[in-house]
Amino acid sequence: MVLTRRDLLRAAIAALGLSSVFLLWMMAPIVSPRHNAIYHWSGSPVSFFAPPIVEFCAFWLLLTLLMAMTTGRLRLAIWCGALGLTPWMAVANWALLQDRAPHPTIALVLLGVGVAAFVIPFAMWKPKFERESERLVRFASTMLALLAMSGVGILCGCVWYGWQARSLNPEPFFQRSEDFQQQAGRPRVIWIILDELSYQQVYERRYPGLELPFFDSVAREATVFTHVIPAGLMTEQVVPSLMTGDTVDKVRSTADGRLSVHHPETGTWEAFDERGTIFQDALNMKYKTAIAGWYNPYCRILRDVLDSCFWTFGGSTDNLLIPRAGLASNLIMPWGHFFSRGMGYRKISALLTPIAGEINSKEHLVDYLALDAAAERILDDPTAGFVFLHMPIPHPFGIYDRKSGRLTVEHSSYLDNLALADQFLGKVRERLAKSGQWDNSTIVIMGDHSWRAKEFWSQTSEWTEEERIASGGNQFDDRPGYVVKLAGQNTGSRIDKPFDARNTRKLLDALLAQRIRSKEELSAWEMTLQ
Repeated sequence: MVLTRRDLLRAAIAALGLSSVFLLWMMAPIVSPRHNAIYHWSGSPVSFFAPPIVEFCAFWLLLTLLMAMTTGRLRLAIWCGALGLTPWMAVANWALLQDRAPHPTIALVLLGVGVAAFVIPFAMWKPKFERESERLVRFASTMLALLAMSGVGILCGCVWYGWQARSLNPEPFFQRSEDFQQQAGRPRVIWIILDELSYQQVYERRYPGLELPFFDSVAREATVFTHVIPAGLMTEQVVPSLMTGDTVDKVRSTADGRLSVHHPETGTWEAFDERGTIFQDALNMKYKTAIAGWYNPYCRILRDVLDSCFWTFGGSTDNLLIPRAGLASNLIMPWGHFFSRGMGYRKISALLTPIAGEINSKEHLVDYLALDAAAERILDDPTAGFVFLHMPIPHPFGIYDRKSGRLTVEHSSYLDNLALADQFLGKVRERLAKSGQWDNSTIVIMGDHSWRAKEFWSQTSEWTEEERIASGGNQFDDRPGYVVKLAGQNTGSRIDKPFDARNTRKLLDALLAQRIRSKEELSAWEMTLQ
């Protein structure tokens, strides 16, 4: 067979159609109109868009060469197999993008059809079938040309969104206002979110043998809220609610990372207004504002109301062709997740889960170390009067071994991360005490939501027996931890009445304005919310 330009063009068009189906699971987050993946990307735009585009084009080129340059039985088998696998790939893509698994029997039957479509023509081919084979190839290429239009749309979408996101993430900045002086006599207000901090696990039903000495010592000189009503279940909705005091149940982003929020009371979407947050309130009261935060793009969505900022999520890197966890994450884990979901069996993913779990834990560890260093830098700046620290612990995956007292990504759990959160709290206390600021600072320590044992983590293969016991058999207690230590406070108290976490902005406003200076005033203020 002599390869002609027409054959090559036909193969390229068909291969583009197949690539758009086979790799939809990888490209969909890039071109999704919600732009959720772009919104949470803390690296450079190049490191976000380049790897999937390069992989898509490489897969397209390889498939083109296989479909154009093979002859005889292999050529027929490749074309038939590609067509035969398309229904299974479509179902598997749907399953992954919907975060669910298809029926195992249906998935197995469709995969079997695809494999048979390759094996049978390969085994039964004879030279006399050459003419019929080419007829089939022409028919298949015509059908796949329709799918190729979606491939063109995917690539155009990547280019267009990549251009819009070219200035996605501004550089982190520290101590922008060098000449700023904290007003004498005003305590610093430090707001700490320990992600997924559960009141029940820390103060009510602690796992036997789990020691949290710094949480205990803070409780002895602070006010502990025992029944906090969370602002939501997901961090991306909860934190905007906490910062604004409004209910947010959905968020979405533009391609350049600008945030819009949805208000369930009115059913309307509106652009997130950084001027309508607690940080603008702090600026109005002449506080210097500083953030070191996880998951949400604080330096992007709050840039004009911050004097210092650092954020990260997923260990993002600026290295070309190496996404947030490197090539192992990009090549091994997504394909393993795709095939396990596409087959409809969660158990199949157990073969790759140790790899995937380790990668996720390493990303989590990178985030923690970066944020720990940024938090130290901000806490060491005494002019930063209003500080917000959002740390990625005790949120799984586990990155600490409480028995050995060292950071690790092996054999770690939520309970280990609780111990690490306790150690972090101890470091904050020690750092502030050395500079004489602990007693004179007002500190709010809270979880954005509680430990989502039943909703998420009990369904993963990383779930441990001690976590099952600690959660009371995979149950979810929705109360996040919430502790307020006022400047000069040295005795503990409790507020047992329900407290809506959406009132956090009001609380911080009162603390910044020094309308609350004692635990009695705090209790009286809370009563005004009833």
